[in-house]
Amino acid sequence: MTQTTGSDTSRVRLGAAGAAVTLATLVTNALAYVVPVLGARRLSAADLGALATVLALGAIAAVPGFGLQIAVAAHRARWGGDGAGRLGLRTAALTGAVTLALAPLLTVLLRLPAPLTLLLATTTFATVMAGRWLGELQGDQRFLRLAVAMAVLAAGRYGGLVVGLLLGRGPVTCLLLTTATGLLALPLLARLAAPGTTAISTPGAPAGARDDQPRSAEPGGPVPRRLDARQVSTACAATLAMLAISYADLILARQLLPAADSGAYAVGSVLTKGALWAPQVVTLLVLPRLARGDRRARLVALALITACGAALVAAATIGGELAFRLAGGADYLHLADTAPIFAATGALYAVVFMLVNDRVATGARWPAAPLWVATVGLAVCAALVAPRTVTGVLSCALVTAAVTAATMSWLVFRPSHRRTTQRDRVAAATGQTGVDGDSPHTQTPRTPSRWLP
Repeated sequence: MTQTTGSDTSRVRLGAAGAAVTLATLVTNALAYVVPVLGARRLSAADLGALATVLALGAIAAVPGFGLQIAVAAHRARWGGDGAGRLGLRTAALTGAVTLALAPLLTVLLRLPAPLTLLLATTTFATVMAGRWLGELQGDQRFLRLAVAMAVLAAGRYGGLVVGLLLGRGPVTCLLLTTATGLLALPLLARLAAPGTTAISTPGAPAGARDDQPRSAEPGGPVPRRLDARQVSTACAATLAMLAISYADLILARQLLPAADSGAYAVGSVLTKGALWAPQVVTLLVLPRLARGDRRARLVALALITACGAALVAAATIGGELAFRLAGGADYLHLADTAPIFAATGALYAVVFMLVNDRVATGARWPAAPLWVATVGLAVCAALVAPRTVTGVLSCALVTAAVTAATMSWLVFRPSHRRTTQRDRVAAATGQTGVDGDSPHTQTPRTPSRWLP
């Protein structure tokens, strides 16, 4: 009876955490959406184009921040301890320095005002640096604080832009304001991630509970590896690969199709991105457990993501016209029959993204290699084989997503991988060093996880 009650309580807490993270994601997306809407009404076409270009560059430059978050979360969930401070600072500083070094070239090639490209380096530093604290919160499974931190980061990234646009300022002033808000958000994120803080209280959780001691403190346990640049670079490469493959079909459509058809494809890709990002909260919540080799959590997460994708595909099949009317207007209703294909492509990529995160979290070698191969294959198929139509490019994208999902599933669930995972668990329990082709480091026993702070 007590065990059942505890299990029910854990599910309720996890549900609350998932709802909080989902709400934070919605806030982030809403703020990101408000910026171009306000910009279109407050700026001239030339200023809007310059600001939109800089924001796109900022999104690309922020990739190391997402990689840093994944690496820190996986390492902290698996080994505990700290060790992310200096590496996070070096990652943010290096990314900002590279952006600064490229500023003159970007200014000339993209015809941007020099102050915009210079300010981009500072905003990039703040965004990447935030990945350290988000990763600590995610790895410790303090999801309510993570949700607050995500909202704080969103306010930092977009708050200054929104205020500047509402005041009728130009792109330079808007970006200067958002640079200030982004830097001001960093100490708030550090405070939220600090162990023992009481920013959010949890009923039943011990006050000032800490989870920052390295797992090697356990008697007889193996010495955990330190978080290093290789782990961060691997996570960054995986994040970049996921970004590349999810936008490859849209870029190919722009290159291969007539202007009107490429615009129609862009409208349909809204459905793809919706099916892709809708279940990502599941991946975020399960990542710490994936890092510890929790096979049941992997199966549950995969089932949830698959069910969400199936529901979205069914909805797109039934309401294809409504979906295109909402995404682009009545001019695109002739593409309603393709709505389930767009949705299915995004749903398959959602499965791929979860499995790639699993490979990164468990220390697999070259976790993003299948995605790069798939991206090249998609480009070759679309350019040389498929008809130069919306359906032709979309069919290539769907086949690529399906093959990639099947490949990643085989890599994660193949029998040899399951056997070595079991050996690692035995070695971790006995304090011995295991050998695993995909995950060469043993996993030390952890204390029971805390779903809430």
